[in-house]
Amino acid sequence: MPDESAPLSASSSSSSSSSSTAASAPSSATWSGLPLFRELPPPQSESQSNFDRLRDVELDVSIELGRTRLRIEDVLSLGDGAVIELDRLAGDPVDVYVSDRLVARGEVVVLNDKFAIRVTEVATPIRPAVNDQST
Repeated sequence: MPDESAPLSASSSSSSSSSSTAASAPSSATWSGLPLFRELPPPQSESQSNFDRLRDVELDVSIELGRTRLRIEDVLSLGDGAVIELDRLAGDPVDVYVSDRLVARGEVVVLNDKFAIRVTEVATPIRPAVNDQST
C-alpha cells in the first residue's frame, strides 16, 4: 500500500498496466492533503428549520385608506389644508399590504395615541394549492 502522505504519480506505479489508470483517475492517496470536514448533524425538521431562519426577516407593510386620480394641475395646486377625496367611505375597511401583496383588511383604530389597524379579514391566496392538479 502506498504512503498516504505522498501523492501518487504515474512514475511511482510498479506495473505498466496500472500506470495509465493511476495517472488518469485520482486515488484517495492523491487527495490526502485536503482538510477533513465534520459531517453536519441532521436537521430536526427540515420545514421547521427553514421557517425558523425566516422569522427575523423584516417586510414592508403598508395600509391603503383609498385611492384617487388627480391631474398634474391639481397636484401642483395642493397646499396646506388641501383635502383629497378618496374612493372609499369613512368606516370602510382599509387594505393591508405586505411587500405589495394584499394580505388582510381591517379597521382603523387609535392605540396609545397612534393609528393602528384591527384585522377583520385575512385575504385568501389567489394561487391554487401546490398539489392542485386542475386543468
